[in-house]
Amino acid sequence: MNTPADEGNHNLRYAEYVLGVLDADARAEVAHEVRTSGEAATAVALWQRRLQPLAEEIAEAAPAPYVWARIHDALQLDAPPRSTPRQRLWDNLALWHWLGLGASAVAVALLLAVALPRRVPVPPPTTAAVTYMASTIKQGNGTTGWTATMDLQHARMVVVPATPATLAKGRAPELWLIPAGQKPIAVGMISRDQPTTLALAPVLLARLGPTAALAVSVEPPGGSPTGQPTGPVIAKGAIGAAPEA
Repeated sequence: MNTPADEGNHNLRYAEYVLGVLDADARAEVAHEVRTSGEAATAVALWQRRLQPLAEEIAEAAPAPYVWARIHDALQLDAPPRSTPRQRLWDNLALWHWLGLGASAVAVALLLAVALPRRVPVPPPTTAAVTYMASTIKQGNGTTGWTATMDLQHARMVVVPATPATLAKGRAPELWLIPAGQKPIAVGMISRDQPTTLALAPVLLARLGPTAALAVSVEPPGGSPTGQPTGPVIAKGAIGAAPEA
């Protein structure tokens, strides 16, 4: 019987899988779960969505001018020369006291930043813009072949295999976007055994939504030579807003 603590630790394994910090055996075990469990595949996709923003660069912030002015004043860099022997910098008790107070303040600030949970304001659902979409791409037998998470802000899609059907040698799965009442649009080739990240061109972003669907067809390894599906469509799924993290 799994306790809530066990379930939480189990879910954290998916985060560690996305971060790449698991050892080889644990990573192989999670990869097997992703291939055989739609729930595990969806959990990995959600962790990818949560952790991707952490990889973005943070802009450099320059200190305010008054900070340098205070340091300049504290070090007495503008003090006039005195006739008495000048006190050495490392003998200045006031300076060490000032530096000690500053270091303590920095330590407290860092401790609070790490210990206190970050509270991100959540806008009302009626006014919030959809930035992520998701799709469960199911095969003809009802099992999940792949799950897809679409990051609209960064124009990319992460497709995670769950239990895709075995294909004949020399054949590969290709993902298509099918807008309502329109011809399929090629998204890209996807993998049967590991997550695939695909860039979303503007023409694809403009057609994503609940009236469109994703589908997977069987094609040559380089993709359909005609720009339209040439092999059988083996999986299909509707597109909707991604569940809340």
